Amino acid sequence: MNNWCKKIIVIFLFTQVSFSQIYEVGVSYGKSNFIGDIGNTIFIDPKDDTFGAIIKWNRSPRHSYRVTYLRSTLSANDLESKDPRRIERGYNFETPINELSIGMEFNFFEFDLHDFDILFSPYIFSGISYTTFKEQLLLNGALTNTNNNQSTFAIPMVVGLKHRFYDNLILSVEIGARYTFTDKIDGNSVISDDLNYNFGNINNKDWYMFSNFSLTYTFGRNPCYCNIGQ
Repeated sequence: MNNWCKKIIVIFLFTQVSFSQIYEVGVSYGKSNFIGDIGNTIFIDPKDDTFGAIIKWNRSPRHSYRVTYLRSTLSANDLESKDPRRIERGYNFETPINELSIGMEFNFFEFDLHDFDILFSPYIFSGISYTTFKEQLLLNGALTNTNNNQSTFAIPMVVGLKHRFYDNLILSVEIGARYTFTDKIDGNSVISDDLNYNFGNINNKDWYMFSNFSLTYTFGRNPCYCNIGQ
């Protein structure tokens, strides 16, 4: 085997080692809040319980592919707003939501799970989310949950901080906004049979927030360094 072949093999093996397959699985708990045409206008206002699960494939110390499932309730009440127009209107709603997100998590610091001196890193996450919720209809001056399933896509925008406090356990804290592609979570802009109405700002889509703690367990194969040509 000539020297060039040996060099190519070494480079290939080093690349595979650098992207060692390390996985994480875990659970998540936190709070959610809605941002739309009903309720208060505070962006981060955790109120409704959120439960979920996380799976990560750490492709390098800097990035991971991530799948997250979260289940929560979104609710809002005009009487909790500081806007006198919303208080006078007095709308409120509540709907369960289920969200499945797929995307990439990027670490600001190298977070090598095989280097036990590395304890923490800030990170960001984004990708695409698919969310289901219940349709709301304005009937007799009040919003009513019809129990009809609706769905939308959303863009998650998440910032967080992760900390390894044991060899295989990682605790993460994150806050994430979801920009949805719909204005119907709170019942605005709904067309149903002979109903065609909207209220609030029809040019803005609905948003919602998650403020979560996550605990994940890491596992997978360690890097293997091999001597070539011996």
